[in-house]
Amino acid sequence: MRKRSRVRPTIEDVAAKAGLSVSTVSLVLNNRSNVSKETRRRIQSVIADLNYHPQRSARGLASRSSGNIGFILTSEHFSLAEPFYTRIFLGSEFEARKHNYYILLTTVDRSVSGTKELPRFFLEHNVDGIIIAGKIGSSWIEHVRQHDLPLILIDYEFPSHHVSSVMMDNVGGARLVVEHLLKLGHSKIGFIGGDAKHPSIAARFKTYCDTLTEHGIEVNEQWVNVDEVGTGFENGYLAAQKILNVHALKPTAVFAANDAMALGCMKYCNETGVSVPGSLALVGFDNVESGLHVEPRLTTVNVHREAMGSVAVRRLVEMINENGHVVDKTTTPVELIVRESCGGRWLVQQSPQIDASAGTPVAVS
Repeated sequence: MRKRSRVRPTIEDVAAKAGLSVSTVSLVLNNRSNVSKETRRRIQSVIADLNYHPQRSARGLASRSSGNIGFILTSEHFSLAEPFYTRIFLGSEFEARKHNYYILLTTVDRSVSGTKELPRFFLEHNVDGIIIAGKIGSSWIEHVRQHDLPLILIDYEFPSHHVSSVMMDNVGGARLVVEHLLKLGHSKIGFIGGDAKHPSIAARFKTYCDTLTEHGIEVNEQWVNVDEVGTGFENGYLAAQKILNVHALKPTAVFAANDAMALGCMKYCNETGVSVPGSLALVGFDNVESGLHVEPRLTTVNVHREAMGSVAVRRLVEMINENGHVVDKTTTPVELIVRESCGGRWLVQQSPQIDASAGTPVAVS
């Protein structure tokens, strides 16, 4: 005798047992705020009793939502900076699960010029909001606006476009680096960077200049190279060559815009007999894992990448639920992690936990 298959409970079954309308049950399933606590508890109790699990397609029909969030990376960032942005993506993925959302990841060119380049979730109207991590062309911002979708950027911002963003504390982190090198007795401090129009790189370089000036030290342009087209390992190698090989008077410390450039600088030093940290103290930014696998281990600024992804999802879900496009900038704290490459003793210093938009402390969980 064939065993009868179990019939799955439906939203109508939940509504009937709770003595409420299907629309009220739908509001609870989609975490809408306009339901009383007593009604919400009543519906949740019935859902538990019936072991009801809404089908995402049915949920979408009831709420006019897809239950999906689009996550966009440029192909360049995915291939060249994948460890950094992968951690951000993982943070967003874990947070999205808490809010019953799926993350749809795609890579794109930096600018969009035609519909053939659009991710499928745009063409199929299959996302409720968009996260873009890293540098992207303004054409993408305009395209998302045309679809009237909530949008938040991570590690990039367009102040003129009034778009919400999540940034690390670039100013606080850079200040920790320069002040630590000054405390170690260095006054001849160089800086290497690239892609100078990127908001994070620009903020780190400006803070480097400002901090030296505040301590009465003039920035020596011979020890600065911010003209590299990128911020990769090879760019760090070339930038180090330009500031360490050309001039007789050399810096005794170098602050690299990120860890990839710092590691490129370290390779140049190893090849040319410049001792790190004996002749040159070296500090990076980002705290990527490869900095732990070199000798000496790299002093760096730790960025809470998973937290940035998590915060971005929380902000985006708030925008989706409130059906609004509130512009908000959140800044996550960073720490200076001192290892052997700058010659200092091991320590961790944290930047202030400040929200740049409001000037108030931000809690990041």
